[in-house]
Amino acid sequence: MLVQPWDAGLDEAEWQIWIAQGHDFGQLSVNGLPGHPPVTVPTHFTCDGQHLLIHLARPNPVWKAIEQDPNVVFTVVGDYAFIPGPWRAKAGTAPRDGVPTSYYTAVQFTCRADIVDDPEAKAELLRRQLAHFQPEGDHAPVAVGQPPYGRMLSGIRGLRLEVTEVLAKFKYDDQKPVEHRTAVADRLTTRGQGLDVPTARQQRRRLDRIGPWKP
Repeated sequence: MLVQPWDAGLDEAEWQIWIAQGHDFGQLSVNGLPGHPPVTVPTHFTCDGQHLLIHLARPNPVWKAIEQDPNVVFTVVGDYAFIPGPWRAKAGTAPRDGVPTSYYTAVQFTCRADIVDDPEAKAELLRRQLAHFQPEGDHAPVAVGQPPYGRMLSGIRGLRLEVTEVLAKFKYDDQKPVEHRTAVADRLTTRGQGLDVPTARQQRRRLDRIGPWKP
C-alpha cells in the first residue's frame, strides 16, 4: 500500500482510535499454495494487545495456505467516498478539468498467524470476541461440552494474529489548500450518500490537526 507523506498517520494513536471506533471488519490475505492465487477471507476481528483474534469455519480453504506460510496481512478499510473531478478542479480552471479521486482510511496489519485448535483456547477466544461484540452479555456461556457453543467448537478453528507491522493511510487530500478541503467536506455532507458523512468527518478532523500542509 502506497502511503504519501500527506496520507500518513499523524501518530500511532490515530489509527488505534479509528479501529476502536467500530472498525472491526476486514479482510485476511494469505499467500496461496504453489500454483494457486492468494486466499482472501472477509471477517470480523477483535484486538487483544498485540494480537488480532479471528475464528473461521473448519472447512475454510484458508487453513492449508496458513499452515504452509503463516505470514499474513489483515486489512481494514472504511470512511471512503468517490470524489468527482469538478470538486477537485484548481482555482481558475474549468470544473471538467478536475481529476477525480477516492478518499478512504486503511489500516494494514502484517502478522504471523497462530492456529488455535485446543477446545478451551477456542472457547476463550470466542469469549473475548463476544465481550467485544455483545458487551451486554446477552448470550449463553461459552464452555467446552456445554450447549449451545460446546458442540460447535469442533466446527471452527481460531487464529491469533501476532501483529509485526502496522501501515496506516488516511487519504483525504491533506496536501490541498485549507479552503479546498473545507469545500469538499461540505459537499460530501450535502451529498450524503453511502459513507459521505463519516468521510467528511475524517477530512475535517485531519484538517483541524494539520491545518495548511507543510512538506
